[in-house]
Amino acid sequence: MSAQKGLEQWHLTMQAGNQAEDLMKLVHADAVFHSPVVHSPQKGRALVVRYLAAAGQTLGNDSFTYVRELVDGDNAMLEFTTEMDDVHVNGIDLIQFDGDGMIVDFKVMIRPLKAVNKVWEMMAAQLQADAKA
Repeated sequence: MSAQKGLEQWHLTMQAGNQAEDLMKLVHADAVFHSPVVHSPQKGRALVVRYLAAAGQTLGNDSFTYVRELVDGDNAMLEFTTEMDDVHVNGIDLIQFDGDGMIVDFKVMIRPLKAVNKVWEMMAAQLQADAKA
């Protein structure tokens, strides 16, 4: 099961602070990221890593936790919760891995609408800050 191998690395990367250099080792060169707040898919390792790193900076606070994990072959679904500026965020990461455990497709879905708006606001600010750095 490639998802099991990939998820092990994903969790280690998250625990280590979700650093871009660690994500680069886990994301396939042709990976695609589907954001809950950006209309078009983000294609290629550099863009996927940029979005995942920014998400880690905005969502990955002390309240972030995975509450459920489902694995089926190359696919995994991880449900998470977190708090952002007193807004409860409930979301799902849908991740597809290749045979080597590399991320090839990553989709994030978030609820409720108030949480989607908060994530959009904070992710946009983080991505702008990262672009200036």
